[in-house]
This record gives sequence, C-alpha cells and structure tokens, in this order.
Amino acid sequence: MCIARELHDIVSHSLSLIAVKAGVAGHIAQRRPEEAVSALRVIEQTSRAAMTEMRRTLGVLRTDAADAPLRPAPELDALDRLADQARQAGVEVELSVRVPEAGLPAGIALAVHRIVQESLTNAVRHAAPPRCRVTVEADPREVRIDVTDDGTRGAGTEGPRGHGLVGMRERAVMHGGTFRAGPRPGGGFAVSARLPQDGVRRTA
Repeated sequence: MCIARELHDIVSHSLSLIAVKAGVAGHIAQRRPEEAVSALRVIEQTSRAAMTEMRRTLGVLRTDAADAPLRPAPELDALDRLADQARQAGVEVELSVRVPEAGLPAGIALAVHRIVQESLTNAVRHAAPPRCRVTVEADPREVRIDVTDDGTRGAGTEGPRGHGLVGMRERAVMHGGTFRAGPRPGGGFAVSARLPQDGVRRTA
C-alpha cells in the first residue's frame, strides 16, 4: 500500500505538469516558438525528475532491496520546488512555511511533502486557472497543513476525484492525524490536515 501510494503521488504530480505544458506547447508552437521551447524544457526536466524518483522507489521491490540506494525523506525546503513546478503549469502559488528550526521528523516531513504535492497536483488538474495558498505551520503539539484554491471547476464538478484524496487521508491517519477536503463555500477547494507531534491521536 505504501509503495502504491508513493508511486501514485510521483506519477500523478509529474504527468499533470507534463500534460499542461504539452498542451501549452502545442497551442503556441507556431505563434510563439520560444515559449513552446520553454514548455518543452519543463516537460524534459519534470520527466527526468519523475523517472529518478520512480527508480529509487521501485528499488525497494527488488529482491536485492537491501542494496538499493537509500534516500532521505524530502526536506521542507523541497516545498519551494513543488510550488515552482505548479507556477510553471500556470498556478499562482503563495507558500508559507513556519516550522521550528530543528525541522520535523522524517516521516512527518514526507507526509507534509506528499499532501502538499497532491493538493497542488489537484489544483493544476481540476481548477482553471487558480490561485492557490499553501500554509504549513508546526509547533510542539502538531503540524497544520492547509491548501486552498479559488479555481473554478467544470460544470457539475465539486472537486478532485480518484486516489489522491484517499492517499492524503491515509497519510494523515497513519500519523494519528485528521484530514478534511472539499469545496469552499465561496468557490474553489480546500484541503486541511493535522498531524500530531505530541503522540496524541486526533479524531476527525
């Protein structure tokens, strides 16, 4: 289940960005070739990064998994890269991260990274075109993750579907936390997760 969740997050995020930039490149190739070239560069960079991350993740499935290269969990400064990738896909992202200087435990840091990654992926895929605010705050008691966008979904669409929301909820529950997601009253979509750091399991 954990490997499937990791692969979903990696593939979904990368392919969403690739699809957006490929559409841009195809639309402007003849009129603005310099912008098309820029979009193709983003596609190449995103594809290479996704392949590298997939190889590392799949390494644990090999029979010689003990010899597979280990990698640290993404640090919180990797959130800047996620925000930049979403901006390249046309999402106006405002990112705010306020955590202790010592950082977060590796498992919680990975959960934060994946929840933000999937939330931004959903904004890229389902909102057109959105402004998105990402807030990550931590104190000795808990880590709070809030992602909101003001994008307009298609007719009859309340928000993102599929395994993304399930995966985010699983990550939160795995750490004894809570997770909520749904349409905002004034439009757009909101994701909210709370991950305890004090060992106290939360209730939804």
